[in-house]
Amino acid sequence: MEANYDSNLYNPDLAPAKKEHKTWTWLNFSTIWMGMIHNIVAWETAGSLIMLGMNVAQAISAVIIANIVLITAMWLNSVVGGKYGIPFPVIIRAAFGHKAAHIPVVLRAFVAIFWFAVQAYAGSAAVNAIFGTMIPGWNSLSKINIVGMGLNTAIAVALFWLLHMWIVSKGMHRIKMFELWAGPLVIVLGLILVTWSISVSHGLGPIFEQPSKLSPAQFWTVFPVSVTGLVGVWATLVLNISDFTRFTRSQKDQTVGQLIGLPGTAIVFALMSIITTSGTVIAFGKAIWNPVTLLQQFGNPFLLFFGAIALIIITLSVNIAGNVVSPGYDLVNLFPKKLNFVKAGNISILLSLLFVPWLWFDNASVILNVMGAVGGALGPVAGIMFADYYVVHHRHYDIDSFYVSDSSYAYNHGWNFSALIAMAIGTFISLIGLFVQSLHGLYAYSWFLGVGSGFVIYALLMRSVTAQPVKQEVASAK
Repeated sequence: MEANYDSNLYNPDLAPAKKEHKTWTWLNFSTIWMGMIHNIVAWETAGSLIMLGMNVAQAISAVIIANIVLITAMWLNSVVGGKYGIPFPVIIRAAFGHKAAHIPVVLRAFVAIFWFAVQAYAGSAAVNAIFGTMIPGWNSLSKINIVGMGLNTAIAVALFWLLHMWIVSKGMHRIKMFELWAGPLVIVLGLILVTWSISVSHGLGPIFEQPSKLSPAQFWTVFPVSVTGLVGVWATLVLNISDFTRFTRSQKDQTVGQLIGLPGTAIVFALMSIITTSGTVIAFGKAIWNPVTLLQQFGNPFLLFFGAIALIIITLSVNIAGNVVSPGYDLVNLFPKKLNFVKAGNISILLSLLFVPWLWFDNASVILNVMGAVGGALGPVAGIMFADYYVVHHRHYDIDSFYVSDSSYAYNHGWNFSALIAMAIGTFISLIGLFVQSLHGLYAYSWFLGVGSGFVIYALLMRSVTAQPVKQEVASAK
């Protein structure tokens, strides 16, 4: 039926993955999660729990709970990509209709490009640090201002952005191969920092014995916000995890690989950050949660150089997998006649400069709140996707209907108003605590409220829709 597909809904990048392309094993999924999790922002987020006043045990418990929630949500959405071989911008058409689907797709792309800007600017600081140790007079270039940053920073930013574009230029195959070795590399740097932390603390005992700076009441105020913020780091990937699982060799491969990669290595990585940050309190009298700043504290050019190289590779790893793949497919979905994945990925990289992260990045005190807001905004979409696949369509999608404008997924001329209403109400519920002071306590649970309300409202509204799901199974590889 491909001959009848609408060219506005179909191109090779949006088509079901062919059998010869479904080669990703559990090892690929493990390493790609390592590459995404092991990054500067995730390190800072885990370390920020210590800065907020938690002790090590409290911080680790927040990380564990957040990752249990995340792997459950990931698995629920991973199944569709593995079964049908289709990416997120196509899957979302079943719930929203092929025209209304552009709304959550654009929102997801916007968030991914925003996070690309955050991660890339964090990585460019490592580039800047390397040049500062190698090139005499490099740091003096900061006196020359270019669009709000020093010339040295501007050059580092430009080079780092171009490096991303080079990796994307060969598409998903280069990304898979890059992640295969880049992900594990950060473990080496993390172990070095943990070893240093244990050494200056004279063992793990003093680190774990540091008391919490929070009263019980303060802890139960900060704890749910922290969990929601940690979930918010990867709330975007909950939506588009199918962009990766569409290439899985089997459902077992993606399930096992993600189990190892997400809660497994995420908890280990967070533990490294928490132990190291706790060590900085003992060594320097204050919590240092930025790894570039920490490396500079040692005053060792050799350690700074190789540590910064590792941080650069780490940032490339997470940014390519987590923040380029999604908007790449999203923009292809918007302009299937004009764009392919490589072009769309590079456009996303250039658009990220519009967020000018160098003007606000150092305001790290709001990082968990920002992540909570991101999670709250995307939570309803995740809830709608869960309800659509498991409740409304009873785990059966018709592949052909995704690519035909007058199919059962067209609803009202391409618009499913039930999904739009559920998304609007769910977003309002998830973020109401941010705007109504008397309900501020609800904001700590923004992602959970968004997922739950989106799921329930959409499922109830769809009970009145007369169009019945198509039960026919179609092979994902034509």
